[in-house]
Amino acid sequence: MTISLPPEMIADVEKVRRVERRTRSELVREALRTYFSARYPVVAASPDDLRALRRARREHALGQYVTLDQLQDDLRSTRRPIRRKTA
Repeated sequence: MTISLPPEMIADVEKVRRVERRTRSELVREALRTYFSARYPVVAASPDDLRALRRARREHALGQYVTLDQLQDDLRSTRRPIRRKTA
């Protein structure tokens, strides 16, 4: 993998690398791990979440579901008309 960095960032990488006595690769790997864990955290499902998923799978297998189109049609038909403000 090849990446391009602005000169200022290269200088920062080199400074930290020397101070921490690490390779560029180690530094970049840690930076990416930190980025990924902050941006895309792994969240474990709670027992309630797992129960809800099992229930949903059972209901789906039994045909007890609505399609997205059906849901949208139902929502459209139950919306109240938009009222204009009166002065």
